[in-house]
Amino acid sequence: MENIQSIKQRFKIIGNDPGLNRSLAKAIQVSPTDISVLVMGESGVGKEFLPKIIHQLSLRKHHSYIAVNCGALPEGTIESELFGHEKGSFTGATCVRKGYFEVVDKGTIFLDEVGELPLTTQVRLLRVLESGEFLKVGSSIIQRTNVRIIAATNVNISEAISKGRFREDLYYRLNTVQINVPSLRARRGDISLLFKKFSQYFAEKYRMPTIKLSSDAMGYVKNYPWPGNVRQLRNVVEQLSILESDREVSIERIKEYLPEHTLSQESGQMSNERDLLYKVLYDMRKDLTDLKSLTWKLMRSPTEYAHRVKQDHPQEEIISAAGKKYSLETNYEEIDESKEPRTASKSLSLQEKEIELIRKALKRNRGKRKTVAKELGISERTLYRKIKQFSIEI
Repeated sequence: MENIQSIKQRFKIIGNDPGLNRSLAKAIQVSPTDISVLVMGESGVGKEFLPKIIHQLSLRKHHSYIAVNCGALPEGTIESELFGHEKGSFTGATCVRKGYFEVVDKGTIFLDEVGELPLTTQVRLLRVLESGEFLKVGSSIIQRTNVRIIAATNVNISEAISKGRFREDLYYRLNTVQINVPSLRARRGDISLLFKKFSQYFAEKYRMPTIKLSSDAMGYVKNYPWPGNVRQLRNVVEQLSILESDREVSIERIKEYLPEHTLSQESGQMSNERDLLYKVLYDMRKDLTDLKSLTWKLMRSPTEYAHRVKQDHPQEEIISAAGKKYSLETNYEEIDESKEPRTASKSLSLQEKEIELIRKALKRNRGKRKTVAKELGISERTLYRKIKQFSIEI
């Protein structure tokens, strides 16, 4: 069995991200078997490489391999493309036609964007997976095929199932083994390697000097959300290679190709904001829980608890469940224990809590913004903006 590094060299895959390596390791491991595989990942991440790897490392490598983009096939002819048709079965069917499942017998079929298949076609595909049997369009004669099916999609299958757009039984048949391909923004450490590889490729292709990025421009590229993933990066490098006369591209120039404010970025920013807000709300909820616990203790045995607190905070005041302030010398018999406890002081606002959370994280990590952003679960761009917005000193 080949190792990951040799597979990368053989199929010209660039990157050392752990998530990418896990995907490749899984593909290598399932290759010798005949089980169906479902490849998941966003559009443009390079899902099409995994089926090729699986096929080339399998016992079927000497037989046919075909990739079918289900989203590109017209709904009216998709069943004819996959399963074939008889002469006269529909308007335009002037002769008998073999479908992919017949042509690729004993080989491998890669069904890209399988989530786009119509429900009627999904039923026929399920039958092929379960029994290897299919019917040509317009025929009543059952045919058999021996193919391995590898499917891929960027559709949220769980959501599609809940909305009745994808059959749950088909999903489980396809998803014998699932391989997830990470997005480009999840493997930012590979961006510089990919940029270098693409720039060298296009320099040779167009017989031009290799394009390079200034340090600021590379930093900007690494922090960009890349909604189009590796495909988008490749296209941008090709544009730069053709259009830029200065072969070292500045950050100002790169921003013309990668606008700072795009819908995808705003969507990612909203996601980052939401993650931070969840942390703030969780922190506030914890504070309120602790405060309720304190007030209950005060109500049950105020004198005993006050003496304990006084040892640590002799000058502080205690706020009763009724909302009154008492010094630690107060006679706690005045507290009305029949009343329900309520919050003793006004909670910090969400903004104040957010600022506090960022300040504490900055202090813990000695101002290292990259580490702070990772800890808070937000992007560095969002963290920079928050620090500037709230004038947080580092």
